[in-house]
Amino acid sequence: MAPSERSADDLILPFQVADTAVRGRIVRLGGAIDEILSAHQFPDPVSELLGEAVALVSMMGASLKFDGKLIFQAQGDGPAPLLVTDYSANGALRGTAKTSAELPDAISNPGLRELLGEGTIVMTIDQGADMDRYQGVTPIEGDSLAQAAISYFNQSEQIPTIIKLAVGRVQSPGAEPTWRAGGVMAQYVPGEGGTRERGEAILQTDEDREHWDRAAAFVETVQADELLDPFISAETLLYRLFHEDGVRVYDPQPVRAACSCNADKIGAVLSRYGKDDLEDMVEDGAIIVTCEFCRKSYRFTPDGAHLE
Repeated sequence: MAPSERSADDLILPFQVADTAVRGRIVRLGGAIDEILSAHQFPDPVSELLGEAVALVSMMGASLKFDGKLIFQAQGDGPAPLLVTDYSANGALRGTAKTSAELPDAISNPGLRELLGEGTIVMTIDQGADMDRYQGVTPIEGDSLAQAAISYFNQSEQIPTIIKLAVGRVQSPGAEPTWRAGGVMAQYVPGEGGTRERGEAILQTDEDREHWDRAAAFVETVQADELLDPFISAETLLYRLFHEDGVRVYDPQPVRAACSCNADKIGAVLSRYGKDDLEDMVEDGAIIVTCEFCRKSYRFTPDGAHLE
């Protein structure tokens, strides 16, 4: 693969290193992450952590082989005690966080530990109606979200994994700064059709270990500015990393900021409340419900009818 001058945003690009079992995905988020983070107006350290979670769930969710959803949740006892983001198989992304009154104005070391504290990471695969959910729960470990995700894969999936994430504001000449996010993850996975018992070592030969260690070392060199630079395409970055060994890319998967909230769903929830409860929700003659993810507000009459 030769270097490409094309730069595209809001996509996930799957790849494979040469003919090895090292596979991965790289994500570049522009308008999608700016829409998600700008809707909330969180303090920058919280926005950065949420942006990392969105980039992470997009790379993980892109492996879904069915019409479902991957939900990432990190919950702790820190000043930003909750992160929730999800990826739908149609490429829809959304995310939100909660902050407490104890969130300091100036955070000396804005990272996973200082913001989330002690807690757990929960990964939920929702396969749709009438299907069982799969859920993995692990303690939050490491000082960054990338390290915590690697620990999750080590404990829950037992798959060698490396992840790099970056979030920040980028300003083009004559324009306002906008949020961008990027990430790259690589894993050593069994071949198509391969089987492996849980707990069985996946790196079974010296050659396996050599392939994995070499690829992981290359990914470890990725810098934040390379993941965020709008003039470095995903293809170019992969070429920089793996041109000595060769890298094969697959069809990119587009993503977008999109929320699943709508008036019918909210109306169905309100219909479960009694008349007195609905009256208690009325402000200025209407019930106003604001989505925690996209911050869109919906207005309803005191008896629960949607107001256009």
